Amino acid sequence: MRYFIELSYRGTNYHGWQKQPNANTVQEELDKALTKIYQSNIEVVGAGRTDAGVHAHQMYAHFDLDFDNEFKDIKFRLNSILPNDILIINIFRVKDNIHCRFNAISRTYKYYIQSSKNVFNEDIYIFSKKLDIMAMNEASNYLLGTQDFTSFSKLHSQTYTNLCDITYAKWEYNGDILVFTISANRFLRNMVRAIVGTLIDIGLAKIKPIEIKEIISYKNRSKASSSAPAHALFLNKIEYPEQFK
Repeated sequence: MRYFIELSYRGTNYHGWQKQPNANTVQEELDKALTKIYQSNIEVVGAGRTDAGVHAHQMYAHFDLDFDNEFKDIKFRLNSILPNDILIINIFRVKDNIHCRFNAISRTYKYYIQSSKNVFNEDIYIFSKKLDIMAMNEASNYLLGTQDFTSFSKLHSQTYTNLCDITYAKWEYNGDILVFTISANRFLRNMVRAIVGTLIDIGLAKIKPIEIKEIISYKNRSKASSSAPAHALFLNKIEYPEQFK
């Protein structure tokens, strides 16, 4: 029997989502909590993986049980075991063939920038230089559609393809906070942060907006700008076909 978990987490204290040797990860914390509750080795599968320091407003994972879920208060029990920076939002049964990663149809990230220091929010990139938002949005339009985003991918990533279909990419102000929202069917490792770093250079007039087309065509990570810091990036939403809900 397969169960989906909807969760959120603050990634500051974690070396990303995916379990790895000698590093604290969100996946490992979730595995340990489920294993403790069910007294059986449980390993979750994530809908994707966030980099070290990246947060998630909404993340999904699934796990399988060979027996009926006897705990009606499983969400409460998990939240009482897990660290305070990981929150279980919902747990629900799905068909056994539904996969939280492969059946997801869209993922949305948000990146937050502020020009002045905010002592009450550590999860914003403080960037005091003036940015040309019109130029950044002009460049963002060139990201749309299905393209090979190797130039914005971490080197030596083990992926079967670097093609991604970006459906939305735009900078907007929310009060005095500048927010970049980007949606696609999938993202490569470090892709959003590399895109944000390049768009910031465009906003500083170091790169012309149309040059982002050339950067994409090179399929070479060294042609794009340095990655923006991880602490201001959030996985905001993951969408599934309506019939899966």
